Amino acid sequence: MSIVLVISPHPDDETLGCGGTLLRHRTENDEVHWLIMTTISEKAGYSHDRVVSRKKEIENVASIYGFASVCQTDFITTQLDEVPKNKLVNEVSIVINMVKPDTVYVPFRNDVHSDHEAVFDAVASCTKSFRYPSIRRVRAYETLSETEFCIRPDAAGFKPNLWVDISDHLEEKIDIMQIYTGEMDEHPFPRSERNIRALATLRGATAGVDAAESFISLKEIV
Repeated sequence: MSIVLVISPHPDDETLGCGGTLLRHRTENDEVHWLIMTTISEKAGYSHDRVVSRKKEIENVASIYGFASVCQTDFITTQLDEVPKNKLVNEVSIVINMVKPDTVYVPFRNDVHSDHEAVFDAVASCTKSFRYPSIRRVRAYETLSETEFCIRPDAAGFKPNLWVDISDHLEEKIDIMQIYTGEMDEHPFPRSERNIRALATLRGATAGVDAAESFISLKEIV
């Protein structure tokens, strides 16, 4: 049995990036944990109803995945680039030391959203083998609406070297994304059912399966 930690800058990144893989971990009886690196609040300008509904969305999504634990920081969404890196590192370190995962899923550093970059950098500081010996694998996932929109000419694009067959889990992944009210829309909106299927089909064709999710394997100790 593997102990898995998926780290998402925002609720929905975990499903967009590796929802099918997380569902596959569940069917293989792995223990999966979820760390959400941001939150929303009325103080930050969100309505009371939206704060309540987002909390309910997280609870519903966590229940479907069957996460062994869910941790969420108090950092406000879209503002992680204003948070000192040591504070982000400390939050990640606390969870890793608690969970002791062997596999960690992280957002791709060159995503267009600054929160994703900040989260990746914080996690990277928490993968040293001599400080976090439980970690054997670190995998970066691609997030629709973020990974494909980076236009920095000096930034490396997402070039996967690992594919996971999610043919048996694609429909449930899409159902879970529908829980996130307001995050999905009709094509050509990037977070659409059609686009989720298209990316899964493309990655699946590369791997010779019906549907897949792809990753960049950043660390692999065997």
